[in-house]
Amino acid sequence: MAPLLTLYHCPYSRSTGVMTLLEELHAPYDLHVMNMKKGENREAAYLAVNPMGKVPAIRHGDAVITEQVAIYLYLADLFPDAKLAPPLGDPLRGPYLRWMAFYGSCFEPAIVDKWMKNTPADKTSCHYGDFDTMFNTLIEQLSKGPYLLGEQFSALDVLWASSMGWMGAYELLPKLPVIEQYVARVMSRPAFAAANAKDGELAASQAAAA
Repeated sequence: MAPLLTLYHCPYSRSTGVMTLLEELHAPYDLHVMNMKKGENREAAYLAVNPMGKVPAIRHGDAVITEQVAIYLYLADLFPDAKLAPPLGDPLRGPYLRWMAFYGSCFEPAIVDKWMKNTPADKTSCHYGDFDTMFNTLIEQLSKGPYLLGEQFSALDVLWASSMGWMGAYELLPKLPVIEQYVARVMSRPAFAAANAKDGELAASQAAAA
């Protein structure tokens, strides 16, 4: 019997993207749901799983994986039949890893710095250089479309479209057709509708119990 896969989840949070990925993978999983508004993700039980108190986190048998990009990489490789991760030896494996790393090391930190008006003192020592170079690099890749790896849909697109969706909703991103079309294209997939429906039910249940 395969080890149980559990997603530690708060509705309408970063863990929603991982739930969407699990739906794309047609993976069997359990949800360990917490109420972020009540601070349940900061209680001792969950801090034993992730001392940072952040979601997502997953448990797979005895393995606990935290950090968003690590979870996407782990899950997509765990279910190779879904073909959401180019395997070792595939020419797209390198670009796949590049854009996974680019999200966590360059894109999100740059977006947060811009939102908080934190201006790096020197782009030569900043891990993402400068915002414009980072952003233009991304837009150039998106413009090749329809997905980040060209014609091949992958776990990358679940990560990026999920994140760009909420960033756009909070007006953290420039409004560009290439971004809006990309997000709409990816979010039209059934897995996104399934995850959103689950989140709606979970959020409603938490609100009713408040």
